[in-house]
Amino acid sequence: MRIVIISKNCYPSLGPRSHRTTELAKEFSKRGHDVTIYALLGNHNYTNISLETGIVFKSLGTSKLGVTDNLGYYNKSFWAKLIRKCFSKWLEIPNFELVSLVRKALSQESEIDYLITIAHPHTIHWGVANYIQKNKSKIKFWVADCGDPYMNDPFNKHPWYFSYYEKKWNKICDYITVPISNAKNAYYKPFIGKLKVIPQGFNFNNVNLAKYKKNKIPTFAFAGNIYPGLRDIVLFLDYLLTLNINFHFIIYVKNPHIYKFYKDNLGDKLEIRKYIPREKLLFELSKMDFLINVKNISNVQQPSKLIDYTLTKRPILEISSHFSEQKYFNEFVKGDYTNQISLKNIDVYNIRNVVDQFLNLNR
Repeated sequence: MRIVIISKNCYPSLGPRSHRTTELAKEFSKRGHDVTIYALLGNHNYTNISLETGIVFKSLGTSKLGVTDNLGYYNKSFWAKLIRKCFSKWLEIPNFELVSLVRKALSQESEIDYLITIAHPHTIHWGVANYIQKNKSKIKFWVADCGDPYMNDPFNKHPWYFSYYEKKWNKICDYITVPISNAKNAYYKPFIGKLKVIPQGFNFNNVNLAKYKKNKIPTFAFAGNIYPGLRDIVLFLDYLLTLNINFHFIIYVKNPHIYKFYKDNLGDKLEIRKYIPREKLLFELSKMDFLINVKNISNVQQPSKLIDYTLTKRPILEISSHFSEQKYFNEFVKGDYTNQISLKNIDVYNIRNVVDQFLNLNR
């Protein structure tokens, strides 16, 4: 088949949606399909990865309003900042620009057997719906993939009038894929029959783990996105400040400066690292005595990082943002992992099984 995947970002950008885009494309191509990725490629040279994988990479263009490309660039001009500040919430700026960029990309394509659009942001879906209304026969089959819900996203509330766009693409697409079953509760009931659960996919062949050796002092780590007050480790860090024991807590986070206060007070007990590529991250996490996962406040989302954690084969302590798990943490520090959590049937996240499910939708 001729498969086109449209996403805001792909390799080498780091993040769940970027990872999903790239891994799906690699596996589809490995099976002999003609695969094209559209994303905000930036200035990265895709010659080598294209030769290695057979994937064609095409740029959606350069965002004038400030959507971030694969290399982390976005428009920082005064006017772009002003427009984002004034209209980000009410007009979905800068992401609304993707509507026209997606429409333009599709207009340059010939017939597409299978189109997959990856959200966040959901404006990618809006652009496809807008295009299909005038070009119904050009795209034979369309799956809209949603890592997070839009109108019912507990982390980000949107104005009511955007429900028009959500219902529009819900109606036009063939299927809506979500990563967990509970996510279905965040979508409109008239379209519930289109919702299919397909989890995040990982290439298990690329997992390289360290040979674990117990650390001299309790060493544990957290990696992932932080949403202040919603999915947060501040109260956990507050608790660490009260402890009179040696430990080494490593945080992989996008904005290291937000924990400067804790770094200043915990000193060498706290190490803050920037994001690194997934393969390297898994290797580093596999050296830890245990890992920290923070629950979402809602049951319609699940951190994809929990899958990575499971692959490292290290014990996982799950905590809440209000950190009521002091008893369990104290057990973990002493090497008692009785209350660790784990994902059941990890093989469902194997990219081969994930792609099988995507292909089965079109049969």
